[in-house]
Amino acid sequence: MRQLAEDMFETMYAAEGIGLAAPQVGISKRLFVMDVGDGDSGPRAVVNPVIVEREGSEREDEGCLSLPGLFGAVDRAQRIIMEGMDLEGRPIRIEANDLLARCIQHEIDHVDGVLFIDHLSPIKRRMLLNKWKKSRKEAAQR
Repeated sequence: MRQLAEDMFETMYAAEGIGLAAPQVGISKRLFVMDVGDGDSGPRAVVNPVIVEREGSEREDEGCLSLPGLFGAVDRAQRIIMEGMDLEGRPIRIEANDLLARCIQHEIDHVDGVLFIDHLSPIKRRMLLNKWKKSRKEAAQR
């Protein structure tokens, strides 16, 4: 797990992301890494994450390393409490607001098999995916 997390951090930083979940790199494990760059929380790896408390709501644009260049407005809890384990198997509890809370919710969605576009209306999702496919096709032709 430790080596996997190190590799995931390297991949996340190379892609200029703030979070990456194991399923995004083809590994079926409930693990994600994150670093929102706020100076307070620092880089973290979380195993078996679960949100135990949610409060408030805010709608913000999100993107995803799995769908580069796509962004959509997603409703998320403004404040959360997440429990899980660190890479040594010790229990951790993170209270998070704003960007950190959004990142954690986004990455937990990934370990549960959900993409941010799954939170969008079917019309918006279809529109964004068509745009993404078109941009990838154009890039491949260059």
